Amino acid sequence: MLTAFALATVWMALALLATVIARHFRISVALVEICVGIAAGWAAVRFFGPEALGADTEWLRFLATAGAVLLTFLAGAELEPTILKAKWKEVTVVGLVGFFAPFLGCAALAHYLLGWDARASWLAGIALSTTSMAVVYAVMLETGFNKTDFGKGVLGACFINDLGTVIALGLIFAPFTLKTVLFLGIAALVLAALPFLTDRITRHYAHGTAAVRTKWVLLVLFGLGALALWSESEAVLPAYIAGMALAGAAAKDHHWVRRLRTLTVGLLTPFYFIRAGSLVSIGAIAAAPLVFLALLGGKVASKIFGLYPVVAGFRADARERWYYTLLMSTGLTFGTISALYGLSHDIVTREQYSFLVAAVIASAVVPTLIANALFLPKHLLGRPPLADEEDELPENGADAPEGAPPDTARVVTKDSPDRSGA
Repeated sequence: MLTAFALATVWMALALLATVIARHFRISVALVEICVGIAAGWAAVRFFGPEALGADTEWLRFLATAGAVLLTFLAGAELEPTILKAKWKEVTVVGLVGFFAPFLGCAALAHYLLGWDARASWLAGIALSTTSMAVVYAVMLETGFNKTDFGKGVLGACFINDLGTVIALGLIFAPFTLKTVLFLGIAALVLAALPFLTDRITRHYAHGTAAVRTKWVLLVLFGLGALALWSESEAVLPAYIAGMALAGAAAKDHHWVRRLRTLTVGLLTPFYFIRAGSLVSIGAIAAAPLVFLALLGGKVASKIFGLYPVVAGFRADARERWYYTLLMSTGLTFGTISALYGLSHDIVTREQYSFLVAAVIASAVVPTLIANALFLPKHLLGRPPLADEEDELPENGADAPEGAPPDTARVVTKDSPDRSGA
């Protein structure tokens, strides 16, 4: 127990350091956590031994996996259902091309140019096919595009893109057996009934009952995760669909989503992102930097050449087309999830994993910086971006009753400080 508490202290210290750095440099906390994990992993191996961080201990791997599952669920739950209905043609076409272009292009690059075997090449294609919903959503909030039709279209396309990644990871690498059939059947029944059951639980028990909906969602996600692992699949795969199923409920109660996000980002995802970074081999990247550059270039180039002509069919303005395309070229969460899946199942080597994660991290930074610096379509906003404005947060939101309507809590803006501590 002493070792567990000591390791948890070290990892939370790393998470806090990453948060402070991200705040000062105004970049994604998840991105910084991965970078801090890379540095911590290198220091641990060099000065204390390969097992000093305890990245492969069972309890820490569970927390990391739980973080990935909940983050995936939130990505699906925070997507407004109206987006897919109102802009179904645009988000479907852009999302599918955004998946298939880098999936096929990067898989071919890894196999024919880098000489990776077929399984590692397909895994590379999946890991580099993603678009980072976390990065794009953060950019939408900072600029104010999340309130525009343009921004909603981008978010919808990101969702379709990442859904293709999740499906491809399951179809290509999860063995199809009787267990798989049982998993799919049970998961389909649970997910179909999930909105109805959640609504009933919320109506009867939410008011005055301590976080019953959060406990219910965790029960479902952990149960589906256990079922997925039993079928030799991955626990994170059903979480996105579960989030989609509850997107309507999440849209009605932002306080609940905020509390669940606080639990996820405050406790669980630091273990996931820092662990993902700690498994990167800096030595392997330094020994072959051209491999890293080839993978990064392949991802961004295949996204641009595949998406720009398609986006042009929906957006006439050149800045809008480039901004849309470059944001769709980002990658982070699902890219690292896919790469870590490959490493955990011996599909890729430690060196190949390091190249993939490094390319994914770089793709989260480079296209975003170029897009905001050169192609920001300010004319769509009708006013200056909202980068210096804060989201409206409910005061003492963690103490508000489950299922309470939004007007039950006073709204805190930039002029009235939030004392909730969340």
